[in-house]
Amino acid sequence: MIRALVALLLVAGLCLAAPLQAAELDFAKALKIGSGPKVVVEFTDPDCPFCRSASRYLDGRGDVTRYVFFYPLARHPRAREKVGYILSRKDGERAYHQVMSGALDGAATLASTPRGNRLREEQLMIATRAGVTSTPTFMINGRILTGFDRARIEELLGK
Repeated sequence: MIRALVALLLVAGLCLAAPLQAAELDFAKALKIGSGPKVVVEFTDPDCPFCRSASRYLDGRGDVTRYVFFYPLARHPRAREKVGYILSRKDGERAYHQVMSGALDGAATLASTPRGNRLREEQLMIATRAGVTSTPTFMINGRILTGFDRARIEELLGK
């Protein structure tokens, strides 16, 4: 019942007062970006234009550490391939930035490894268990925010 309510509110795009259960998220499976004192948990799709905008914005903040979990949407047919590619690279952060910038959008294929593909599926399960239904979804200071709402993110993180 609670999961259905959370999913309904997420779909409606509302910011919830109830936190995601951060203790249940396996941050060892996330792609870590940055080293700032403020933590942002990010659920993203590499082909989502709103996710890409949010990524550019968060890249410009030196005060943030991001824990990125991928949630490739079915309506983006190459998203799963791109996630597998990112999670297969030794330098996942660099690969993330290449993909999110659009630099690899025209690539015929993107190589992945069994380990990267397995991690992609584990991240998808983590996102699903967390109640994520759309991208981008963020957890900031115990709040859930869906969509790229720069003003709301700045409100939660400070400018």
